[in-house]
Amino acid sequence: MAEEKDDIEITEDSGGKSKKLIIIVAVVVLALAGGAAFFLGGSEETATEEMAETAPAAKKTPIYYSVADPFITNFSDQSQGEVRYMQIKLKVMARDQQVIDAFKLHLPAIQHELLLLFHGQNYDELTAGTKELQKTTLNKINAVLKPEKLQNKIEAVYFTSFLMQ
Repeated sequence: MAEEKDDIEITEDSGGKSKKLIIIVAVVVLALAGGAAFFLGGSEETATEEMAETAPAAKKTPIYYSVADPFITNFSDQSQGEVRYMQIKLKVMARDQQVIDAFKLHLPAIQHELLLLFHGQNYDELTAGTKELQKTTLNKINAVLKPEKLQNKIEAVYFTSFLMQ
């Protein structure tokens, strides 16, 4: 049953046994691959649940609160008789309204602590940079709010106006 045409030999398999063998081998390979994937990787639902547990919780929208009165500090003791002062306006940021409400409730105590902090600064050091003062301000505010035992706290302090003269 073989015939030759232009150097190509064509043969016909009468039983089709090779097709059945290929199909059986393919099915076995796919079954083994599926079983291995299930046992090694787990189901898709399990993978989704594991990712949800390890993924960080989405952060809430920030809430800003602006302190209406500026903080004004006089540096006359440090300036050899020259009149020097600093004025700071600030905003705070939290992601929980309870934290902002606690900040408003304790605003007189916070203002007191911040005025003492700002008055204790060295004028010459402040002209070099204010990042450290910003961090210290945040720490002072959170220290005043600590007795409230809030789950979250003030996350950032922004100096919206910083004047030194």
